[in-house]
Formats: sequence, C-alpha cells, structure tokens
Amino acid sequence: MRSNGISVISNRRHISLPVEDILYIQLAGRRAVIHASGGRTYETYTTIEELEQMLGSGFIRTDRATLVAAKGIHAIGRQIELINGETLDYAHRRKRQLKEQLRADWRQIAQSLSDSDAPATREDYQRHYASYDSAPFAFTDIEMVFNEKRAAVDWIFRYANEALARLEKKPLEQLIDHSFGSIFPNMDDKWLRVYERTALFGETLEIIDHSPEIDTDLKIICFPTFKGHCGCILFKQAEIQTMRVEKPGGKSETGC
Repeated sequence: MRSNGISVISNRRHISLPVEDILYIQLAGRRAVIHASGGRTYETYTTIEELEQMLGSGFIRTDRATLVAAKGIHAIGRQIELINGETLDYAHRRKRQLKEQLRADWRQIAQSLSDSDAPATREDYQRHYASYDSAPFAFTDIEMVFNEKRAAVDWIFRYANEALARLEKKPLEQLIDHSFGSIFPNMDDKWLRVYERTALFGETLEIIDHSPEIDTDLKIICFPTFKGHCGCILFKQAEIQTMRVEKPGGKSETGC
C-alpha cells in the first residue's frame, strides 16, 4: 500500500507532497528532483531508495536513477512516453519486466477508478448537471476509456448540453453514452493526453488547438469531476473577443 503523501526537505524547507501529484523522480548529481503535476519540481537530498519506500506501490523503478508513477506513463517504446508529453530513457534490458509491472499496477489503478462516485445513470447525470442545460457555452463530462494495457484510447460523453451538440454538429442522442471514436472514426488522439492528465492527476488545463473533426479552432478548459472523468468547457476561438481594461494611472491590461 502507498502512503497518502511524502515529506522531504527541499530548498531548506520542509514540504509535504500528495503521492497522487508526483509524476516521476530523477537523480541529478547528489540530489533527487521530484517532478509533480503542473510542472512543479522539488530538489531534495533524500535518496531515491528512501523516496521509493515512502511512495510504495504504483511507482516503477525504470533505471538506477529514475522512479516513475505508473499512471503517468502513456507508453513504453524506445523511450518512456509520459502523459504530459515528456519522454524518459530507461534500461532497455528491462523492457519486458517494466511492461509487466506497468500492467499489474494498472490493474490496481483501473480498479480504483471503477470505484467512482459518478452518477449511476444517464438521468442522474442530467440531474447533476441541469444548471448547464441552457448555458451559452458548450459543456460536457467525459469518462476516459482505457484498454487492457491501461492506455487511454477514447472517451465517452456522459453528459453534454445543447451548445456542445451545436459545436460538434451532432444531436445529443448521438453524443451522450457514445464514445468519441465511434462518432469520429478518424479522431485525432492529441486530446487524449490532456484529458488523461485531468482524469488521473486532477490538473486543470487549457487547450488551444484545431479540431480536425469539426474543422474548428477551439479553446477548451478541462477540470476534474469524478474519478476517471473530466469536465470540459469549449469555445470557438473565433468567437472569443479580447478587450483592454483601463487601470488607474492610465495603464491597461488585456483580458478576455
């Protein structure tokens, strides 16, 4: 079993970090650098062996100098590909062993995600998100779909409002309880890592990119809702207006 958090000395300060926030730890000389969600880093003289013991299960020692959260690994190929887009080298002679350990860890993670407090039925989702029904912006709650190797491969619309139906150019009946891949077979999986980070690490993220499926430039704000889920607010970039706000003293700042 893993603990809920670890305590270390970093930059002469005592800090406590939730285990679920830690993506990976890597040695840099005599120090261990802890890489946490949101791009935060902490240096400590605590040894990587001590940190490994503190963290418990759910972390994989990929080589002498690196310890990685299983849920932070997107794939293991020539390098370890993390869900935040970073890549890490590893001891290739241990590739098979690492993949087996990753599968075992992800069976436990998948079990923890299945024990969710999410609404049980479509009607329950509708009641929970009723305040979004008439919202002027597109909103959806999506549930991540993982394959047997743990990789996020798709997502299912559990709730969507009419504004999202207009944006996706599909009726609600073709969205809710359907996976994105079944609606758009040639979907671009670039969004998956962002949703995965939100669903697994609880990060609130903003994406600005082109959606080839609906041929529209989008701004999407993702935030955690239930275990294995994330909520998304979507805007067309072309509809977002920028304004300048005058501050006292004649200075101005830009806002949206």
